[in-house]
Amino acid sequence: MKKLNSSMNLPAYLFLSPALVLMGLFLIIPALMAIYYAFTDYYLLTPDNKQFVGLDNFIEIFKDPIFLQSLKNIVLFVVCVIPIQIGAALGLALLINKNRKGNIFFKIAYFAPVVLSLVVISVLWLYLLNPSEGLINVLLEKVGIDAQPFLSSPKQALYTIVFVSAWQGAGYQMLIFLAGLQNIPASVYEASKIDGANKWQNFIHITLPLLRPTTLLIMITTFIAAFKLIIQPMVMTQGGPMNSTMTPVYYIYQSGFSDRLIGYSSAMTVVFGIVIGLVTIVQNKLSKEDD
Repeated sequence: MKKLNSSMNLPAYLFLSPALVLMGLFLIIPALMAIYYAFTDYYLLTPDNKQFVGLDNFIEIFKDPIFLQSLKNIVLFVVCVIPIQIGAALGLALLINKNRKGNIFFKIAYFAPVVLSLVVISVLWLYLLNPSEGLINVLLEKVGIDAQPFLSSPKQALYTIVFVSAWQGAGYQMLIFLAGLQNIPASVYEASKIDGANKWQNFIHITLPLLRPTTLLIMITTFIAAFKLIIQPMVMTQGGPMNSTMTPVYYIYQSGFSDRLIGYSSAMTVVFGIVIGLVTIVQNKLSKEDD
């Protein structure tokens, strides 16, 4: 029986082998190398002279004001972007869920930013948000509001990136919400209509509870994507002004490839990975408790 089971499982392992090889080459091996380099003073231009330094890199990280600021920035970004993006996606899904003329056009229009490259989106918004000649400030001045600095202000830059990121990603979550809405049986709404429920009561007591699995999926995917933020601050602000938009992934990139401090950037990668892991575990436990 064991031989029979092994022969039956062999095709499955063969089909899995390409994915397992790629996962080993691009995920497992790099992760192990990052952990190893985190305990060394590896400098990219002198790879043969790296030495074991113990916990020195980790001690230096928690003294690094830029890294600590980047952690604060990413937490604030995640807290802001998740409700805004999910709320916008749900609102758009509710708008196009009904049978109306032109729904296909609006689906394409809402989803179009998702298809575009993040670099293209960032450059586009750079022109729109230009403090002196940008279209947004021109429109604000037309209605009597002073021109805003947006990306050049330490107080506004991160929130501006939050808005751009939510605008760009809402179309993808909209389609997932739309699929969830269309899976809700029409008979449930018909029964509530007979009982005298209005649209708001239907939304609160039927739509939201039945969309809960979909919402949890979207929250998790948005959470993961938000923590990987790098393109928008890299293109739009270069982490400034005054490190107000610096993120851990961008700082790791700068330290590793611009400053060539592979050991130090690897230590930051390990710390950041542990932080994400702990937050993910807490999030999973909370979602299970709600079930």
